[in-house]
Amino acid sequence: MTDILILTHIDYCPPGYLAQVLDEARRDFRVLRVDLGELANIDLDRPRAVAIMGGPMSVNDELPWLATEIAALQHFIRRDIPMIGHCLGAQLLARALGAEVRRMPYTESGWQPMRRAAEASSSPWLAHLPAEFPIFQWHGDSFALPPGARPLLSSPWCENQGFAWGDRTLAVQGHPEMTEELVRLWLKDWAHLLDARQPSQQSVAQMLDQLPARVAALNQVAQGFYRHWLSLAFP
Repeated sequence: MTDILILTHIDYCPPGYLAQVLDEARRDFRVLRVDLGELANIDLDRPRAVAIMGGPMSVNDELPWLATEIAALQHFIRRDIPMIGHCLGAQLLARALGAEVRRMPYTESGWQPMRRAAEASSSPWLAHLPAEFPIFQWHGDSFALPPGARPLLSSPWCENQGFAWGDRTLAVQGHPEMTEELVRLWLKDWAHLLDARQPSQQSVAQMLDQLPARVAALNQVAQGFYRHWLSLAFP
């Protein structure tokens, strides 16, 4: 097994741009499908860094593998290894750290503005970012802040968009890992779940507008997250 573990939960929520960053850094990594039981028999003391990707399920769903994954994350937390959670992955980290995850009264989707929290002024996770920047969103649940967490980001539709716990864990409600291909795939297969009449959701046309430029800017956001995460694991 490699030193970098990426936990996924469905085929259409892969590592995306994270895999590209790791390939460019010449870092081997292993991708597991936790929902298919692939976390079983993994040596949890081996990984030096862990990323947790998204998925359509809720942390509150009665799925046995969710409890297995949360227990694994708690083991990684005790080991104090660098972790980064994306959307569902962020919610799983919040739950592993003792916080509540709740259903929101609406879905937040599309390119939404992130605002830096006042408490985040000195956070190394955000050192590469301005006070406001967009991230691609698609979620209907939201996490509370775990005890001891530092709030990092908020949006007009979701107060808790990101937090740091200690120096080595980042949880981001959005999807910094998106590529052009992933955005187009999601909008091809799942546009029927959207309702552009809701102010918290963009239309498909809005999400696709200037997509190459939007994704290029998002890649810069993600690259800063991922490079800091890697620097903690491989100083």
